[in-house]
Amino acid sequence: MRWLARLLGRGPALDPAQDRERAAWRALGAPDLSREFAQSRFVVVDVESSGLNPFRDRLISIGAIAVDGGRIDLAQSFEVVLRQETASDHANILIHGITGTEQRGGVEPAEALLRFLAFAGKDPLVAYHAGFDKAMIGRALRDVLGLRLRQGWLDLTYLAPAVCPERAGRGRSLDDWLGRFGITVYQRHNAVADTFATAQLFVALQASAARHQLRTCRDLFNAEKAEFWQHR
Repeated sequence: MRWLARLLGRGPALDPAQDRERAAWRALGAPDLSREFAQSRFVVVDVESSGLNPFRDRLISIGAIAVDGGRIDLAQSFEVVLRQETASDHANILIHGITGTEQRGGVEPAEALLRFLAFAGKDPLVAYHAGFDKAMIGRALRDVLGLRLRQGWLDLTYLAPAVCPERAGRGRSLDDWLGRFGITVYQRHNAVADTFATAQLFVALQASAARHQLRTCRDLFNAEKAEFWQHR
């Protein structure tokens, strides 16, 4: 009957406690983008997956950390491995390091995603190459919780050259930008490690944005969008 629930707009069946958590998240208000970003909370996100196809591959883990008031708040960090019926292949495990045992013993997907929503609230989400993270999390939320993640995603792929054109150079990868700011990643392709490094980059970009007279959250989104369309 899951198809009928989706047809009626009710989403997949959850237990009563999970249904209350889903309803509580839905009831949250949208963030005020007119606030100064130096006084706002952002959630930096990174995912690990079974592959690079967001329409076919599976979401394996989510790492997140808050940048609150212009600072990384280590007390506001999040990590979860979603339980997999079948572990990803050996080559994929070598990339992210999440073993088959860890994947099969992870948190049930509905519970894992509800925990992520409780952590993130409806604050703006931040990632590098955000389209992939957005697609992977968005598909999981639709399939497992019947939810659409409508809050804004700030893509540092475009914000970085927008507010630091003097550092843009030719390379546009995350590693390129981390190197330009002297940021070290202690374990690449680990969701938490990549998230922490991306959060450091975001804090540096906020400082650069302020020097360019950008002040509000909306200013950051507008700068990112302008850079995106310039490179289309």
